[in-house]
Amino acid sequence: MSASGGTKAIVAALGANLAIAVAKFVAFAFSGSSSMLAEGVHSLADSGNQGLLLLGGKRAKRAATAEHPFGYGRERYIYGFLVSIVLFTIGGVFALYEGYEKIQHPHPLDNWYWPVGVLLFAVIAEGFSFRTAIKESNELRGQQSWAQFIRRAKAPELPVVLLEDFGALIGLVLALCGVGLTLATDNSVWDGIGTMCIGTLLVLIALVLAAETKSLLLGEAAGPDQVAKIRAALVDGDVVTRVIHMRTLHLGPEELLVAAKIAVQHDDTAAEVARAIDAAEARIREAVPIARVIYLEPDIYDEKAATAQPPSNT
Repeated sequence: MSASGGTKAIVAALGANLAIAVAKFVAFAFSGSSSMLAEGVHSLADSGNQGLLLLGGKRAKRAATAEHPFGYGRERYIYGFLVSIVLFTIGGVFALYEGYEKIQHPHPLDNWYWPVGVLLFAVIAEGFSFRTAIKESNELRGQQSWAQFIRRAKAPELPVVLLEDFGALIGLVLALCGVGLTLATDNSVWDGIGTMCIGTLLVLIALVLAAETKSLLLGEAAGPDQVAKIRAALVDGDVVTRVIHMRTLHLGPEELLVAAKIAVQHDDTAAEVARAIDAAEARIREAVPIARVIYLEPDIYDEKAATAQPPSNT
């Protein structure tokens, strides 16, 4: 993904969430609405999320060391996982607790115009942030559906921001419904129900993000299109006659490891094989620029031995 695109979406979300968090806490102070308190914590948690994503992006740029020879690209996955588990879950669990307390011990909603006004402002601000995330994501999404994009994206930032903003907008609608029903019925239990709905939504989003970032942390292969390009680039039809088997692994969102055993002619000299490998590496990097680490092992193709190889992950 474009790192600048992800950063732009994160900064837009951070600015919106900080402004919204302050407004929601002010509204809670004047109205006593538990929905506003839950939404304020939600926005504060979202602001922390964006801070973690920016920190992860910065730390991932550190140069490789002897202890970490493949670099620190996976730091972005670690911070994405922290966002999904810690902050989202804290926001969700707090909202569930606050909603339960409001249902058990309801109290009147004061100065209703504060929460309503702040929620309408928050819808506008979150809409701006969501629009920015959609615009940046569309440049990478291609023909994929939104669900496919979130599942297959190798960079965690845009999927996290997309789900954050989507969850925030739905949460604002739930908060408006809770406040509106409280005013219409003069029963503040509805405010607590709205708060619990917000908490449930946050926990569900946390589970989705946790599953996706866990997969990235475990290590994902290149996408099908990239695999096809790498295979095509490896075979030159002269010295390299076929790919016996191949493995790919994302070392980070923008760094790919490629390891392959390639078939060469039995009568090729060592110099010819070495030149062919160098040429194959150059073709791979031209076809898939993020293929930064490439290991190629030449071999004589044997159909029986190739069949006995473990199945390729690509």
